[in-house]
Amino acid sequence: MKKSGAAEKRKARRSSASVQNVGRDPSSDTPPRKQAAKQDVYQLFAEKVRDHKDLKSRWAVLQETRVEYFRGKDFVSFMKNHPELKEILESDRDLETEDIGNNLLQKNLLVRCDRVVKTVRPGKKKLSTWPAHLEIFPERVFSENDAFFAWTFVKRRPLWQTLLSFFWPILTLAICLFPVYPHRCKLLILYSCAGLLLLILSLLLLRAAIFGAAWIVLGKRIWFFPNILAEEATLRELFRFLPKKDEEERPKWTARLFYAIVAVLVILLLRHHAPDEAARARYQKRMSNIIDDVLEWSPSLALSGMMEKQPVVNATEDNNKFSNESKVNSETVTPPDETENPDETDQHQTNNTI
Repeated sequence: MKKSGAAEKRKARRSSASVQNVGRDPSSDTPPRKQAAKQDVYQLFAEKVRDHKDLKSRWAVLQETRVEYFRGKDFVSFMKNHPELKEILESDRDLETEDIGNNLLQKNLLVRCDRVVKTVRPGKKKLSTWPAHLEIFPERVFSENDAFFAWTFVKRRPLWQTLLSFFWPILTLAICLFPVYPHRCKLLILYSCAGLLLLILSLLLLRAAIFGAAWIVLGKRIWFFPNILAEEATLRELFRFLPKKDEEERPKWTARLFYAIVAVLVILLLRHHAPDEAARARYQKRMSNIIDDVLEWSPSLALSGMMEKQPVVNATEDNNKFSNESKVNSETVTPPDETENPDETDQHQTNNTI
């Protein structure tokens, strides 16, 4: 009996196992760790490509979100110049660039985009090379002909950004404690900030003067540091020195002559209404007084000034003061009024003698 019961249990286990194997996908025999590793290969490849400095990329707005994107033709030329990056893909290292791009799109590491403005703006000869606003392209196919691709994953933050995030609260606290700094530290901070502000203003004025002169004389638009006032730009793009290529039409000579006359009139007007030496001296004195008040302030001086303003009560000094005032009042004689009638004064003296 025991042997027959054990045999029935074994048959039941085998039948249940066979039922489970029927519903199982034969491709799922690969361990889950190997599947995750195979997926991480493309993730690692995408991170390496994105962090590489030779791949040209820009930032744009995609559905109210800032994204980093590149052009399809730049990706193709990048892979031709750096074929060693395909070794990261292991088994897919022999794939073509278009197939790699399609795999990145299928794994949602990339999204194909298209420019929002598809018509040439008035005054320009062609569409912008790097549009600032993008929209999602309906077809998820890689192409190098006027196609844009945006990264969908969040880029890993470098170590310096993490350290900088901890540094900002310390900097804010240091700014709030500026009034209690020593005098030398205040002078150092004041002159550093004033020099930095003067450098920024001088740079903006110089680039505006170069642009105006080149536009009036040569009819060309030359902006040095073209991204210095850009709202959305990386740190490398912000301090780009060389100007962009002028893609707009050349201005007419009438417009250039008109703005040249306006510039000369503005310069003459400013020179005529410039402040004289006395006005500049008054303004300089006023500003120096304000700066001295800020630099010379300290908690000890503030507390001592508050103590000096409070009245000090002393009973002995008050009594002496009151006695002295009474003596002075008793010794002083009120002089007669000069407008008084002389007859009345004589009658008053006669009554006193009687």
